[in-house]
Amino acid sequence: MKKMLSAALAGVLALSLAACGGSSAPATTAAPAAPAATEAAAPAGGAEAAAPAAEGAVWKIGGMGPVTGPAAVYGAATQQGQELAAKEINEAGGINGYQIEVNYQDDEHDAEKAINAYNSLKDWGMQMLVGATTSAPTIAVGAEAANDNMFILTPSGTALEITEPRNVFRVCFSDPAQGTKSAEYIGGHDLPKKVAAIYDSSDVYSSGIHDAFIAEAANQGIEVVADEQYTGDSNTDFSTQIQKFKDAGAELVFLPIYYSDASKILTQAKQLGFETKYFGCDGMDGILNVENFDTSLAEGLMLLTPFSADAEDELTRNFVKNYEAAYGGTPIQFAADSYDGMFQLKAALEAGNADPSMSASEICDILVEQMPKIKIEHGLTGEDMTFTEEGEPNKAPKAVVIEGGVYKSIE
Repeated sequence: MKKMLSAALAGVLALSLAACGGSSAPATTAAPAAPAATEAAAPAGGAEAAAPAAEGAVWKIGGMGPVTGPAAVYGAATQQGQELAAKEINEAGGINGYQIEVNYQDDEHDAEKAINAYNSLKDWGMQMLVGATTSAPTIAVGAEAANDNMFILTPSGTALEITEPRNVFRVCFSDPAQGTKSAEYIGGHDLPKKVAAIYDSSDVYSSGIHDAFIAEAANQGIEVVADEQYTGDSNTDFSTQIQKFKDAGAELVFLPIYYSDASKILTQAKQLGFETKYFGCDGMDGILNVENFDTSLAEGLMLLTPFSADAEDELTRNFVKNYEAAYGGTPIQFAADSYDGMFQLKAALEAGNADPSMSASEICDILVEQMPKIKIEHGLTGEDMTFTEEGEPNKAPKAVVIEGGVYKSIE
C-alpha cells in the first residue's frame, strides 16, 4: 500500500501525459495492452467529422478518489489505472488525434471535499470526469455535474442512485446487482448455505448490497441465520456480532463492506475462536494491502469481482506487467475499472467525432448518446461490455479466492 500511495501522490495533479520518446515512464506495448476493437454506431446524427481543434489542444479529463484516508487503496488504484490508460492512449495517437491530460484530485472519501475537488477540476478546464471512486462522493458530485451538463463515468461508485442523472454512467455493477449476484453465486456453487451477514447501515454501498442479498437469499436456498449491522461510528469492536454468528452456527459470513472493516472482523473472529468461510464484494479488494493486518487470516476469503490479476488472457497479462513496472504493485479491480473506463470514453468520443474544441456540455451530450451504442469486445473487467441508456454496464461477474496471499480466479 505504501508503494501504491507514494506513486499515487508523487506529482499527480495536472499531470500531462505526453507521448514523447523521452518519457521516463516504463515502456508499454499499446496495441496488445489496450482493449480490443470497439463496435459503435455512426456519429450522432450522421454528422461529418468535427472541424479540427486549435493546434496544441488536448483532452482534459479529470479524476477523483480517496488518495488519503481509510479508503486510500481505492483512490490510488483508480488514479493509477486512469493514468496508465491515458499514457497508452497517447502513445497510440490519442483520441481523434488529440492527446490527453489527466488531473486527479483527492476527495478523501468525503462528499463535501469531493465537491471542492470537482470545482477545482472545473477551474482547471475539465471536460469530463472519471470519478468519483466511492459512492457518497459520486452522488454528491453527480448532482453538481448534472447542473453543469458535465459527463461523469465513475469506475467504481456502486450506489443505485448514482446513475439517476442522465449524464452519469458507471463501469462497475451497482450495489443491488452485486448483492443479487452474490446470492446467486453462493446458491449455485458448493458453498455453505447457513449464512450470516454483517453490514454498515450508515453506508449506502454496504446497505444496498446487503438488502439485495437478503432479498435474493431465500430464492437461492440460503438460510440467513444471523443478520447484524454496525455504523461508521461503531466499527472498532465486532465481538458482539461475531459471538452471535458463532452461536447461530453460521458456516459462511457475507461481508458487503469495505476491506478496512473486514480486516478487523477477521482479526477479532480469530481471537474469539470463530472459524468460518467469508464472502465479500468489490469493496473487499484491497484487504491484502491493510497495514499491520495478518493476511493469513484472509486465506480462503472469496469475493465477487470482474477482474483478477492472475487471469491468463493477453490483455490482463500486459496490463499487470505495465502496471507493476510503473507502480511497483499488483493492480486490483479498481485500477482495472478505471483503465477500462478511459478506453470506453475513447470509443464513445471517437464514435461521436468529438474534439477538444467543444464545450464540456457539448461533449457530455455526445457521450450520453454514444455510450449506449458502443461495445468493448475485450476489456479487463468483462467481455462484450455494453451500457444501457440508464448508464448501467452489461457484463458477466466473476469470483476470486485468496490463496497463498494472492487472488486466484475461480469458476
